[in-house]
Amino acid sequence: MRYIITHRTEYLYERSVHHSIQELRLTPQDSTNQLLDRWKINAPSKLTESIDAFGNICHVFVLDNNYSGMLIEARGEVLTKDQYVFADSKSAVSSYYLIQQTPLTEPSDEMKHYLLGKKITHPTLESIMQIALEIQENIVYEKGMTNANTTASEAWKLKKGVCQDHSHIMLGLCRYLKLPARYVSGYFYDEYSSDLASHAWVDVCFDIENAIWHSIDITNGCFSNERHIRLAIGRDYSHVAPVKGIRSGGGIEQLNSKVTIEKC
Repeated sequence: MRYIITHRTEYLYERSVHHSIQELRLTPQDSTNQLLDRWKINAPSKLTESIDAFGNICHVFVLDNNYSGMLIEARGEVLTKDQYVFADSKSAVSSYYLIQQTPLTEPSDEMKHYLLGKKITHPTLESIMQIALEIQENIVYEKGMTNANTTASEAWKLKKGVCQDHSHIMLGLCRYLKLPARYVSGYFYDEYSSDLASHAWVDVCFDIENAIWHSIDITNGCFSNERHIRLAIGRDYSHVAPVKGIRSGGGIEQLNSKVTIEKC
């Protein structure tokens, strides 16, 4: 599949911002399941590019002049194919590192009790996919109930959330079973939705020695396929947020984000 993607992120502030540093992970990577045909990021200042520890393409820019609004737009074309199994390169971060929990994924006692009831001694792709489907069923997809700082245990208790919460819950459960699991940020093409946004799912490693990962979309109850466009991978959302930064001044912040995906 070939897609034209536009991702606009706009920040508005009640007062002037005096200084800010922004870090972007808004560039899809060439991989076995996708090919970047063209891509451009428009930002208010010069971008400096680097590659982080997970192999993600990062850009940083600095704003020193006072401003009350900021617009970032990423746009380009990506070709994808139906694939959900990925092999890391030899230079990739060790799979063992991704067994460690983070504050966003740490499971609650209730989540651990749920796993004990499953009686899983040797996790398999089938048993983990069943957990994904149960998360999808029990954690109702509803916007506005959680935010970027909501933990897996909070979303589990609330029984509501979005793709980010589904992914953090899945990460917490997999890691509790000693399965390496990582957060994937990106996009998902849904021809029937007019309200697209950034998407999130997980990679789970069943073959640690060879670093073979299976990619599972909990929110849509499926393996990743040609409708998934990968942006970045990391331990949780905080490591792969499309846009994050620090600022001086500004007061209350208003964020407006819009994603459009056109199939060619």
